[in-house]
Amino acid sequence: MRRVVYPLLALTTILAGAILWGYAQFTRPGPLSASATLVIPKGAGLERIATQLHGAGVLSDPLVFRLGARVLGVHKTLRAGEYAIPAGASARAVLDILNRGKTVVRRLTLAEGLTTRDIIARLEATEGLEGRVWPIPAEGRLLPETYHFSHGALRQDVVRRMSRAMTETLAELWEARAGGLPLATPGEALILASIVEKETAVPEERPRVARVFLNRLARGMRLQSDPTVVYALTGGTGTLGRLLTRADLKTPSPYNTYLNDGLPPMPITNPGRASLAAVLRPVPSDELYFVADGRGGHVFARTLAEHNRNVAKWRKMHKDRH
Repeated sequence: MRRVVYPLLALTTILAGAILWGYAQFTRPGPLSASATLVIPKGAGLERIATQLHGAGVLSDPLVFRLGARVLGVHKTLRAGEYAIPAGASARAVLDILNRGKTVVRRLTLAEGLTTRDIIARLEATEGLEGRVWPIPAEGRLLPETYHFSHGALRQDVVRRMSRAMTETLAELWEARAGGLPLATPGEALILASIVEKETAVPEERPRVARVFLNRLARGMRLQSDPTVVYALTGGTGTLGRLLTRADLKTPSPYNTYLNDGLPPMPITNPGRASLAAVLRPVPSDELYFVADGRGGHVFARTLAEHNRNVAKWRKMHKDRH
């Protein structure tokens, strides 16, 4: 009996010691001195993941990580993606992070007033996104706001989300629009909102600027919006880089609202929700004109005589500054 029992006891003791040692190694703080992000590629198996974590200084012993994953039965459920690993994370903690698939969430903020060309360029320059965008969406069909994505997301998928967000936002605001607006369709509201977006960067002015244009449309007056002329000259490829001239205002183009009645055929930029809301819920006013006040905002007028005086003041202010 002793010949059998003693070796069994010794073997059991060694096995228990090994298990305790392995558990201690599995749960003790890891060697990572500062938090880091790590991208686990698609299709990576347990061994490759353990080797990558070890090479990145996250694990002291990749074997302990592999054994722990197999014992816990999660060796086939580790997910690809970008992960934030905290400093000193144990092998057990790292395994839990990868098994839960709690990847890093990135964010991309697109400002109101960007053209579709600008937005696509931003997407192409954004690290962590993959693939190309095709077909290129029409101008004005993407809603500028903050979008979240994970490493490896497709640019085309982000664009689809932007397009869906614009469609849903426009439909919601159109449904709640004020009565009596000289706009026949949500598409016309989108076009006008794009003009309002480029006319003013002052949030509280948007409903007032929108009302001026709506009043002009209702009276059959031309919009005479400078940003539409800029778009006609640049094709939405960038800023003009100078003030408009009288010759610019005579440039033939369906977008030139100095030469054409009504709205341009398409939006001139991608407006934000605030500009859409301003067009569909404008302030009450009978104003027909506005001009820059030299301080970033505008002064408004009901009559042409009043407007001409405001223009003269702006020109004098601009001349004195230059």
